[in-house]
Amino acid sequence: MPAFDPIWLIPLAAGLLLGALLTALLQQRHLSRREQDLALSDQRNRQLMAELESLRSRLGELEDERERLMTRNTELETRLEDQRRHHEEKLAELQQARTQLKAEFEALAARILEEKGRQFSEQSRHSLDQIMAPMREQLQEFRRRIDAIHSEEQKQHGSLLQELRRLQEANQKLDEEAQRLARALKGDSKAQGTWGEIVLETVLERSGLRQGQEYEVQGSFRDPDGKLLRPDVIVHLPEGKDIVIDSKVSLSAWQEYVNADGDSDRQTALKRHLASIRRHIDQLSTKNYEDLPGLNCLDFVLMFMPIEAAFSAAFQADPELFARAFEKRIIVVTPTTLLATLRTVENLWRFERQQENVQHIIERAGRLYDKLRGFLEDFDKIGQQLQTTQNTYNQARNKLTDGRGNLIRQAEMLVDLGVPVKKRLPDLQPPKAD
Repeated sequence: MPAFDPIWLIPLAAGLLLGALLTALLQQRHLSRREQDLALSDQRNRQLMAELESLRSRLGELEDERERLMTRNTELETRLEDQRRHHEEKLAELQQARTQLKAEFEALAARILEEKGRQFSEQSRHSLDQIMAPMREQLQEFRRRIDAIHSEEQKQHGSLLQELRRLQEANQKLDEEAQRLARALKGDSKAQGTWGEIVLETVLERSGLRQGQEYEVQGSFRDPDGKLLRPDVIVHLPEGKDIVIDSKVSLSAWQEYVNADGDSDRQTALKRHLASIRRHIDQLSTKNYEDLPGLNCLDFVLMFMPIEAAFSAAFQADPELFARAFEKRIIVVTPTTLLATLRTVENLWRFERQQENVQHIIERAGRLYDKLRGFLEDFDKIGQQLQTTQNTYNQARNKLTDGRGNLIRQAEMLVDLGVPVKKRLPDLQPPKAD
C-alpha cells in the first residue's frame, strides 16, 4: 500500500478555502441586494404614510366642512322654526286681543244702550247707527285681515312638504334636460351662454321669487372707472343686501370628455374642462361687484354651472377647486344647490311680509282702540247732555203743573171766570219713570 502524501492536502485546502470565499461573496451580494430592497421598501412606506396622512387631513377638512354646513342648516331650520313660532304667538295674541276687545266693546255698548237707550228718539237711534257704522266696518276689516293671515299660514304649511317633494324631481328633470341641450349646443358659445341664462331663469321661476321685486335680471352698473358691468341676476335680501349670480357655460371640453373613447383622451378633455372653470373663476373674481355703486352685495358671488355632472366631475378631479374659488370669494353652484339657496331666500321674504302684516294689524288695532275710546267719551257726553235736558224738562213741567199757583191752574181759573177760549188745555200726563 502506497504511503499517504501530505502534499495533496494543499490543493484540497486551497479548493475548500476558495469555495468558502466564493460562498461568502455570494452571500454578501445577496445581503446587499436585500438591504437595498429594504431601503426602497422603507422609502415607499414613508411615501405611502405621507400620502395617507395627507388623505386623512383632507378627509378631516371635508368632515369639518360637512359639519359646518350641517350646523348652518340646523341654524336656518331653528331660525325658521323660531320665526314660525313667534308668528303663531303674535297671531294668537292678536286673536285674543281682538276677542277681548270685541267682548269689552259689546259689553260696554250693551250697558250704555241699556242705560241710555230708552232716552233716545228714533232720530237719535239713527244717528247712533251712523256713528257705529265705521266702528263696525273696522272691526270686520280687522277680523278679515287676521283670518287671511291665518289662512295663508295654514296653506303655506300644508304645501311645504309637497314643494319639497317636487324639488328633487324638478332638479332631476332639469339636469337631464341640461345634458340633452348641452349636446345640441355643442360648439356654439353664444348659444351655450343663452341656454345657461335660460336654465338660470328656470331655477329662479321655480324658487318662488318674483322678478322685479325679489330679483332683477341683466341690470346695468358702472364701476368707479366707468366700465359697464351687467351681472346676470341680482337677488335682493330682506335686510337690504344683494346676492350676485353670474352664469358661466363652457361645454366644448365637457362634451369632449363625455364622448372620449379612451382614458387618455378623457383625461386630456377633463384637464381642459378644469382649466375653463378656473379661468371663469379668475375672470369673475376681478369684476369686484361689491364695489359697484347702487349695489350692497355680500362678500361673495355665486357662479352658476347649469350641468350637475360637469360640476361633479370637475370637483372630483380637483378637490381643492372649491376652496380656491372660495378664497377668491366665488361660490360655485348648480341648479340643485342654487334652488335650495333661493328657496331659503324666498322663505325669508315670506316671513318678512308676514311680519309687516302683523305690524299693520297691530297699528290698526291701536287706531281702533283710540277710536273706541273717543266714541265712548262722546257717548258719555251725550248721556250727560240728555240728563241735563231731562232735568230742564222736569223743572219746566213742574212750573206748569205743581203747586197751587201753577200756570195751568191760573189759566183754568181765567176760563172759569168767563174768558172765552176755542179749546180747553189738554191734561198733561205725568212723566214715565226710567
